[in-house]
Amino acid sequence: MASLKTFFNNLTPISTESWDQFSALFTPKVLKKGHYFIIEAKRAKEIAFLENGIIRSIYRDEEAFEYNKHFFINPCFIGGYSSLITGYPNQIIHLALTDCNILVARFTDLQKLYETCPDIERGARILANSFSYKKNSRKLKLYY
Repeated sequence: MASLKTFFNNLTPISTESWDQFSALFTPKVLKKGHYFIIEAKRAKEIAFLENGIIRSIYRDEEAFEYNKHFFINPCFIGGYSSLITGYPNQIIHLALTDCNILVARFTDLQKLYETCPDIERGARILANSFSYKKNSRKLKLYY
């Protein structure tokens, strides 16, 4: 849990009270090599913090051909973000390439904290902006 606290505090300072509420939402889990955190066609409900390990993010087309979207290396957040915010079925697969230690929270529980913990909401916004920037940068590199 210390790596999550360090990661989040690097985004924005977080109060002790907010940290206590935030950290209580996360449950430690082991995601074994070859197992999935999320699969396509299911609605995402959880987000996870990758404490250690490597996750492969995959898009599978209609012919079952797989495209690597991203490789997540700790420390970082993982999850079907588009599905989490839209409620639509997920289109991306997250597959553990190594045994991974993750901290898992229900996304709706996290969102409930935004009203009482503005520092958590600010950190989530900074993280979402960072994801968006990195995604756009990767797309530009593919085109040029």
